[in-house]
Amino acid sequence: MFGYLTADISALNQQQYQRYKSCYCGLCRSLKKRHGQFSRLTINYDVSFLILLLSSLYEPEEERGEDCCPRHPKTAQSWVCSPVSDYAADMNVALAYLKCLDDWEDDGNPGALFEAKCLRPAYDRAEKNYPRQCLAIAQAMDRLHEMEKQKLEDPDAAASCFGDMMGEIFVYRQDRWADTLRSMAQALGRFIYLLDACMDLDADTLRNRYNPFRRYYGLEDNEQRFRDILKMQLGECVYYFDKLPLVEDVGLMKNILCAGLWSAFNRKFCKGKES
Repeated sequence: MFGYLTADISALNQQQYQRYKSCYCGLCRSLKKRHGQFSRLTINYDVSFLILLLSSLYEPEEERGEDCCPRHPKTAQSWVCSPVSDYAADMNVALAYLKCLDDWEDDGNPGALFEAKCLRPAYDRAEKNYPRQCLAIAQAMDRLHEMEKQKLEDPDAAASCFGDMMGEIFVYRQDRWADTLRSMAQALGRFIYLLDACMDLDADTLRNRYNPFRRYYGLEDNEQRFRDILKMQLGECVYYFDKLPLVEDVGLMKNILCAGLWSAFNRKFCKGKES
C-alpha cells in the first residue's frame, strides 16, 4: 500500500502505541505461521490498519503473548493474533507477490523476479483461500499496467482502479457491513494512489516514467492543488469510516487516517506543517 497508511507515532499515547506495535508483531507471527520465514520480509505497517479496522468491527477472539524474533533476538516483543491477523497475512503476501511481478514487468528488476518466485507458493495458498480478493488485486495491477503503457494521464481512472482493489481487500466478509467497508476502502485507495503520484511526480518526470499528474510538473501552486484533491478523497473515506460501529482503537485509527496519512505529504510540500 506504498507505505503511507501508518500512524503518527508522536501523537499516540503509550497504550495506543503498544496496541499498534502488538498488531504489527502479530501480523509478523501470522506471516511466519502461514507462509514461512521469507514472507516476513514483506511485512509493512500499512496492513496493521486493516487488522485494527476489522478487529474493531468483528471483535474476533485474540491470542496474546511475548516472544523474541530474528529482529529482536534479546528482548521479547508483545504480540496479538486473531483470525483477522491471518487474513491480513494472506493479503500482505498477495500484494507483495503481485507488486514484485509488476516491478519486474516495468523495470526488468531481477531482484523483484527472484522475490516473486520465492513468494509464489505463499501467493498460491492465499489465492486458494481468498480468490475474490486475489483476482481483484491481479486485475487492478493489469489495468494500471495498461494505463501506464498507454501513458493515460487520467488521475481519476488510475486512482479508481487502485481504489477498487482496496475495496475488495477490506471486505473480509460478505455481510451487512461489506458495502460500507468497500466504499470506505475505495476512497482510501484513491487517496493513497493519488498521494503516491504527488510524491513521485518530480522523480517520475525526470526519469520519463508514468505519472497521471505529469501535466502539473513544475507548477507553483501544486501544494494547494494536490491538498484539495486529496482532502476530497479522504473526506469520503472518513465519512464511511464513521458509519461503521467501531469502538476499540478508534482513536488510533483516526490518528492514522487524519495525521499519519498526511505525514509524507507535509514533509515534502510544506516542511512539516499540519494539514
